[in-house]
Amino acid sequence: MKRATPTSPAAHSNEMRYNPATGRWVIYALSRRQRPRELVGLQEGARSEPTYDERCPFCPGHQQDLPPVLLECGRGDSIKQIRVVRNKYPALTPRGDLRRVCQGMYMRMEGYGHHEVLIESPVHNRQIPAMTISEVEMIIEAYHRRYLELIGLKKNLLVVIFRNYGPRAGASLAHPHSQIISTGVVPGHIREQECRAQRYFDQWGRCMYCDMLAEELSAGIRVIHANRSFVSFVPYAAAQPFEIWIMPRKHKAHFGDISASEKADLASSLHAMLRKVQGRLNDPDYNYVIHSSAKYRSDEPQAHWFLQIGPRLTTRAGFELGSGMSINTSLPEDDAAFLMLEPLPVKGDRNASPV
Repeated sequence: MKRATPTSPAAHSNEMRYNPATGRWVIYALSRRQRPRELVGLQEGARSEPTYDERCPFCPGHQQDLPPVLLECGRGDSIKQIRVVRNKYPALTPRGDLRRVCQGMYMRMEGYGHHEVLIESPVHNRQIPAMTISEVEMIIEAYHRRYLELIGLKKNLLVVIFRNYGPRAGASLAHPHSQIISTGVVPGHIREQECRAQRYFDQWGRCMYCDMLAEELSAGIRVIHANRSFVSFVPYAAAQPFEIWIMPRKHKAHFGDISASEKADLASSLHAMLRKVQGRLNDPDYNYVIHSSAKYRSDEPQAHWFLQIGPRLTTRAGFELGSGMSINTSLPEDDAAFLMLEPLPVKGDRNASPV
């Protein structure tokens, strides 16, 4: 197979790339091309948050305003770094059941599930790039504990762990936090991706995601960071500028199987990637999500979990909504090269570990 290499914009016409994991084409509108640096600076002014906000329900001293704590972890006898609570305004609740009710051609059910908030730090403005790697590792540890607890419940089929940073990404509070939602159903687009991975395995006898990782390591031009357990890269058919996948080197179907050493390496990878996103892209809003298999796929050989980071630098418009295809004006190879440069200093990170 001929290896692609980065080329100048003049050498390109517009092109489309196929993502085998999603079955979707991505349009690279290179005639509307934006260089990576032209996507930087969309944040209007530096974010300025105090270390403590009297109005913030997640800051210390406001425990009475929160639901009961489900998990606390951290070092010492003072206020713990991590607190996990039920979301005060949940999308789903454990009181519901899974019975379907038909109404003519339509169907409904109660909103069963769990919706939790993981408060990542007692310090109001201490976001992940400004934390030490050991602090990020405690976040990963809390993710893992809550994942195992929720996926172990009989009615739960899927657990999604995600982080929204900034208003464009859906965050309503500035205090550093993540969310965890479990559901008793598996959404159709996840079933579709599972079926694609299964068909690939049935045809080739190999995990599609392992092959994708091997392809990225072989090409090398989209890899940003790697350690003993994880590889971080901009995928070949990235749907948005600076999309990053952090993928385990070792084949594992679901996040619950992560080992102690892998937790430390995931913390290191996530810390490095978010520092690069913040430092190189001027602290954009972003989402990240841990993609893990549904419960009934957790031991199957075609499933492979990973973490996806999506900076909010562009907005989906009419064609994308109407067609289901994405338009990306930035090439993954160029995005990776831009992120490979050393990040600018992160404000407030005097105690942070080096990348």
